Amino acid sequence: MTVRLNGEEAARKIASACPDSIVSADKDAVVVDSKSLHQVAEYLKTDAGFDFNYLANLTSVDYLDYFEVVYNLISLNHNHSLTIKTRCDDRNNPTVPSVIDLWRTADYQEREIYDLMGITFSGHPNMKRLFLWEGFEGHPLRRDYL
Repeated sequence: MTVRLNGEEAARKIASACPDSIVSADKDAVVVDSKSLHQVAEYLKTDAGFDFNYLANLTSVDYLDYFEVVYNLISLNHNHSLTIKTRCDDRNNPTVPSVIDLWRTADYQEREIYDLMGITFSGHPNMKRLFLWEGFEGHPLRRDYL
């Protein structure tokens, strides 16, 4: 069984390697500033103690005031996992950095979020709709979608 790392302990280690990157943390997850997301993700993948070599899934949540993008990471070598999150406060142009260069599994997952929630992943090489057709108006998983 995979051991879930404590988010507060992980946040302390991340903060020492990536200063000013942590917004908050609790026992379940670490919330990272979106400007630091790629740097933190790269650290979590390459640091020998974390070694998160697998992005299990990537999803998003609409809280009306902001969007949250959630990454569930797993280290197959250490058999542990961690959830990191980042927020988009701009509902008109929500953007976070892509992690496709770190984990190829982010490709379709980032495109799915773009298609259904309207969050753009800067640096993604093929940011286009995945399920809905080009020209479809809106993003159906947003709470304000009619």
